[in-house]
Amino acid sequence: MRRLAGVSGRELAGRLGISQSKVSRIEAGRTPASRGEVAAWAKALGASDEDAAALVALAESALLDVRDWRTGLAERGHLQGEMGEREARARRTFTYQPSIVPGLLQTSEYARRVFAMFDIPYSPENLAAAVTGRMERHAVLYTDRSFDFLVTEAALRWCPGPVHVLLAQLDRLRNLSTLDNISLGLIPQGRPATTYISHSFVIYELDAGQGADEDAADNVPFVEVETIHANLTTYSPDDVRLYRGRWERLAAAAVFEADARIFLADLAAEVGAAAGRSS
Repeated sequence: MRRLAGVSGRELAGRLGISQSKVSRIEAGRTPASRGEVAAWAKALGASDEDAAALVALAESALLDVRDWRTGLAERGHLQGEMGEREARARRTFTYQPSIVPGLLQTSEYARRVFAMFDIPYSPENLAAAVTGRMERHAVLYTDRSFDFLVTEAALRWCPGPVHVLLAQLDRLRNLSTLDNISLGLIPQGRPATTYISHSFVIYELDAGQGADEDAADNVPFVEVETIHANLTTYSPDDVRLYRGRWERLAAAAVFEADARIFLADLAAEVGAAAGRSS
C-alpha cells in the first residue's frame, strides 16, 4: 500500500509519528501493529474505506492465535516443550492463576493429578511424559529470568488429592518464594476486590533479539489465556495493555514476601488441622 501510494518509509513514519525502523519492522512482519496503528497507516496513505477495513481485519486476525488442545495433543504426547520454549525466551513473565497453583510452581505429584483430570485423557505413557516435561520446565526458575506470580487463596486451597499433596505443594511455594528472581503475590479471600477476572493469563516480555524488536525499549510482549478448549495468544498492544492494567489492580490486593510466607504457613496449619479433625 505504501509503495503504491509512492510514499517512502521515512515519510510514512513522519505522518504516523513513529520511527522509520518501526515502519520497516511492521512491513517485514517482525513487529505487530495495533488496530489503531493499522487504521492510521491506511488513512495516512489515502486508502479507500474498503481497503482500510480489509487491512484492519487482516491485522486483527494476525494479532490473535487460537490453538485448541485436542489438535495439539493429537500431534504430540504433551505440550510442555512448547511452553518451556516460551518461558526460556522471555526475560520476564507475569502469571495470574485463580484456580490452581501455576504449572511452573507445581510439585510432581500435584502436576500428575492435574494432568490426570484433563477431559482429553492422557495415556499412561503420555501422562508420565507430561509430568516429566513440566518438571524439566522448572529449570528456568534458576536462571536470570524473572517471574511474577499472583495466585488467589481459592487456588491455594484447591486440593487435587489427599491433603498431604496440598501440604507438600504449599511447602514448595514457601521455598520458591525465597528466590530473588521470583515474586509470589497471594490474594486472600477476605480482602476487598480490586477487579474481576475469571480466567488465568500469562504476560510474556521478550528479550531483544529473541523474537522481539532489536530495540530493548520496543520489545513486543504478548499474552496467553488458557480456556477449557484452547490456548489463546494475543499480540495486540491494546490487549496487552488491558491485561497489564488488570495485573496491577490484582497485585494491589495481594500480600508478598514475608507476609506471603506467613500466609502460606497459616494456611498449611489450618489445612493440616482440618485433616486431622476429619480423620
